[in-house]
Amino acid sequence: MPYAHGSPIGGGVIRSCADDFQVDEELGFLPDDEGEHLLVQIRKRETNTQWLAGQLARLAGIDRKDVGFAGLKDRHAVTTQWFSLGMAGKPEPDWHALDDDLIEVLAVHRHKKKLRRGNLWGNRFVLRIRQLSGAQEAIEARLLQLQGAGMPNYFGEQRFGHDYSNLDQANRLFSPSRPRLNRSLRGLIISAARSQLFNQVLATRIEQGNWNSPIPGDYFQLDGSRGCFADHEEEPDRLVSRCASLDIHPTGPLWGRGRSLVKQAAESLEGQVLAPFELWRNGLEHVGLQQERRPMRVALNGLEWQFLEEGDLELRFFLPAGCYATAMLRELLVYELPAVQE
Repeated sequence: MPYAHGSPIGGGVIRSCADDFQVDEELGFLPDDEGEHLLVQIRKRETNTQWLAGQLARLAGIDRKDVGFAGLKDRHAVTTQWFSLGMAGKPEPDWHALDDDLIEVLAVHRHKKKLRRGNLWGNRFVLRIRQLSGAQEAIEARLLQLQGAGMPNYFGEQRFGHDYSNLDQANRLFSPSRPRLNRSLRGLIISAARSQLFNQVLATRIEQGNWNSPIPGDYFQLDGSRGCFADHEEEPDRLVSRCASLDIHPTGPLWGRGRSLVKQAAESLEGQVLAPFELWRNGLEHVGLQQERRPMRVALNGLEWQFLEEGDLELRFFLPAGCYATAMLRELLVYELPAVQE
């Protein structure tokens, strides 16, 4: 995928240890403090979200399906996230039975509803990049550029599996033979195909230089909101001004059934870019997904950085739900994982 702000101007190693990649989940709403669910805030280290959900279910004596969470979090990290436990008629579990070295219960509240995937406002990141290379002045200049202009909202490589294997499997899943897969793997493959179609459109808009500015027929999303509107609802000059100030962002397609929300030049561009992906488009429609939109740009609210005495770089920023920290990092550095990591 092309870069929006030019080639990376340095390099470094991420995730040298769990503390180098910290993520704190923000739900965007307050617990009800009543209801049949427990809303539990947990800080976990080197722990898989799905595995922890199973541990919570066993501890509480409930079915795994009665444990909810808003999003998957990286295993090789220190992350704070919320889980919901359907506890109708059951006593509160003994949280001390959890592994204190890996899991810490921070807060417990009653809540009326189960947490569903996507039910969060976003995530706050604290990242440490070690073995930093590149001139400090150039790195800081790129950070100022990202702070002022935002970052492309690519789906990160985590979405596509090891060596992008989920995309290979999408070709098989959407083929006439339609192999039977377990529900979890099938969902990952469908999401990967849909995400790659979005990335293809975003990549083309970046190459054309209009990923962050309007073209005729665009559909926009308000910054910090799920509110959207079409370009005909606002004067062209006003749209240009609002995009420049990061108040609104052009959107790209999350493919599914139904008519596209873009028109004119935007619809023509997306049609040309996605024409070679007819198999995937038909497959995504067949599984029942509906047309949706995703902003092509993300404002990096609260972006801060510090060059540490050890020569490392520490970054702090907030991203809305569904956005990838690695999409920001790739605009800055060529990042690598440590030589040995499970």
